[in-house]
Amino acid sequence: MTKSGDYSQRINNYVEGQVMEENRVAVVTGAGSGIGRATAIRLAADGYRVTLAGRRESALTETANLIGTEGTLVTICDVTNPDAVQSTLDQTISTFGRIDVLVNNAGISRTAAFATVNLRDWRAVMAADVESIVLVTQAALPGLLETRGSVINVASLAGLGGDPKMTMYNAAKGAVVNLTRSLAVELAPQGVRVNAVAPSLTLTDAVADIPPDDVAEFIRRIPMGRAADPAEIADVIAFLAGNDARFGTGVILPVDGGLRASSGQPPHR
Repeated sequence: MTKSGDYSQRINNYVEGQVMEENRVAVVTGAGSGIGRATAIRLAADGYRVTLAGRRESALTETANLIGTEGTLVTICDVTNPDAVQSTLDQTISTFGRIDVLVNNAGISRTAAFATVNLRDWRAVMAADVESIVLVTQAALPGLLETRGSVINVASLAGLGGDPKMTMYNAAKGAVVNLTRSLAVELAPQGVRVNAVAPSLTLTDAVADIPPDDVAEFIRRIPMGRAADPAEIADVIAFLAGNDARFGTGVILPVDGGLRASSGQPPHR
């Protein structure tokens, strides 16, 4: 039987968690658009100070202006460049004094029939989608260990299965999924949580490069009947980053409108 005092302690813990988030610092890569921009906006709304990292200064500045520039830091960062990555983390510590949350969102995609996949594209996808997480997380780790912080990797439903002509992206995001699990197990004893979201079709700039018929077919397979808005992915990232998810690590959370719940069979008539 639960004592009334237990509830009071839970309320106090919740309030302390909310206050703690108001003093926290997050680094978001790929913050100039799409899921990265939405995540930066959501975390700022929750009270985080946010480092916006990416390659396009104009896009990052636009994100900062949407948030309100107070409490944001814009850093130009190619996440495949170790020096640029270290500079971003150094600037974050210098400006805000700490780092509590890292959102590894930056990445690219390439599509091609497997027989035509070339090594240059393969290496580019692996560098942007996998090696970048290694570089950024290693650079952030001293700060995260100090604050007992949290890492959220943006994986993909493509990392949980295979798709035609998506060998490079499937392989890269599959690596992100297992990298997340490995880091979660290794870093949990040191107080750092590592989780990932696995979105399906999301209305980002990248969707414009997909043929409309393919987008329509994709949406037809999603039980909820639509693509996700980037803000809906950001909300889940914010949950994983925050105090409410404090006992969750190694989680790969699909945010897919029910797509993974389906057996893939057509509806019965």
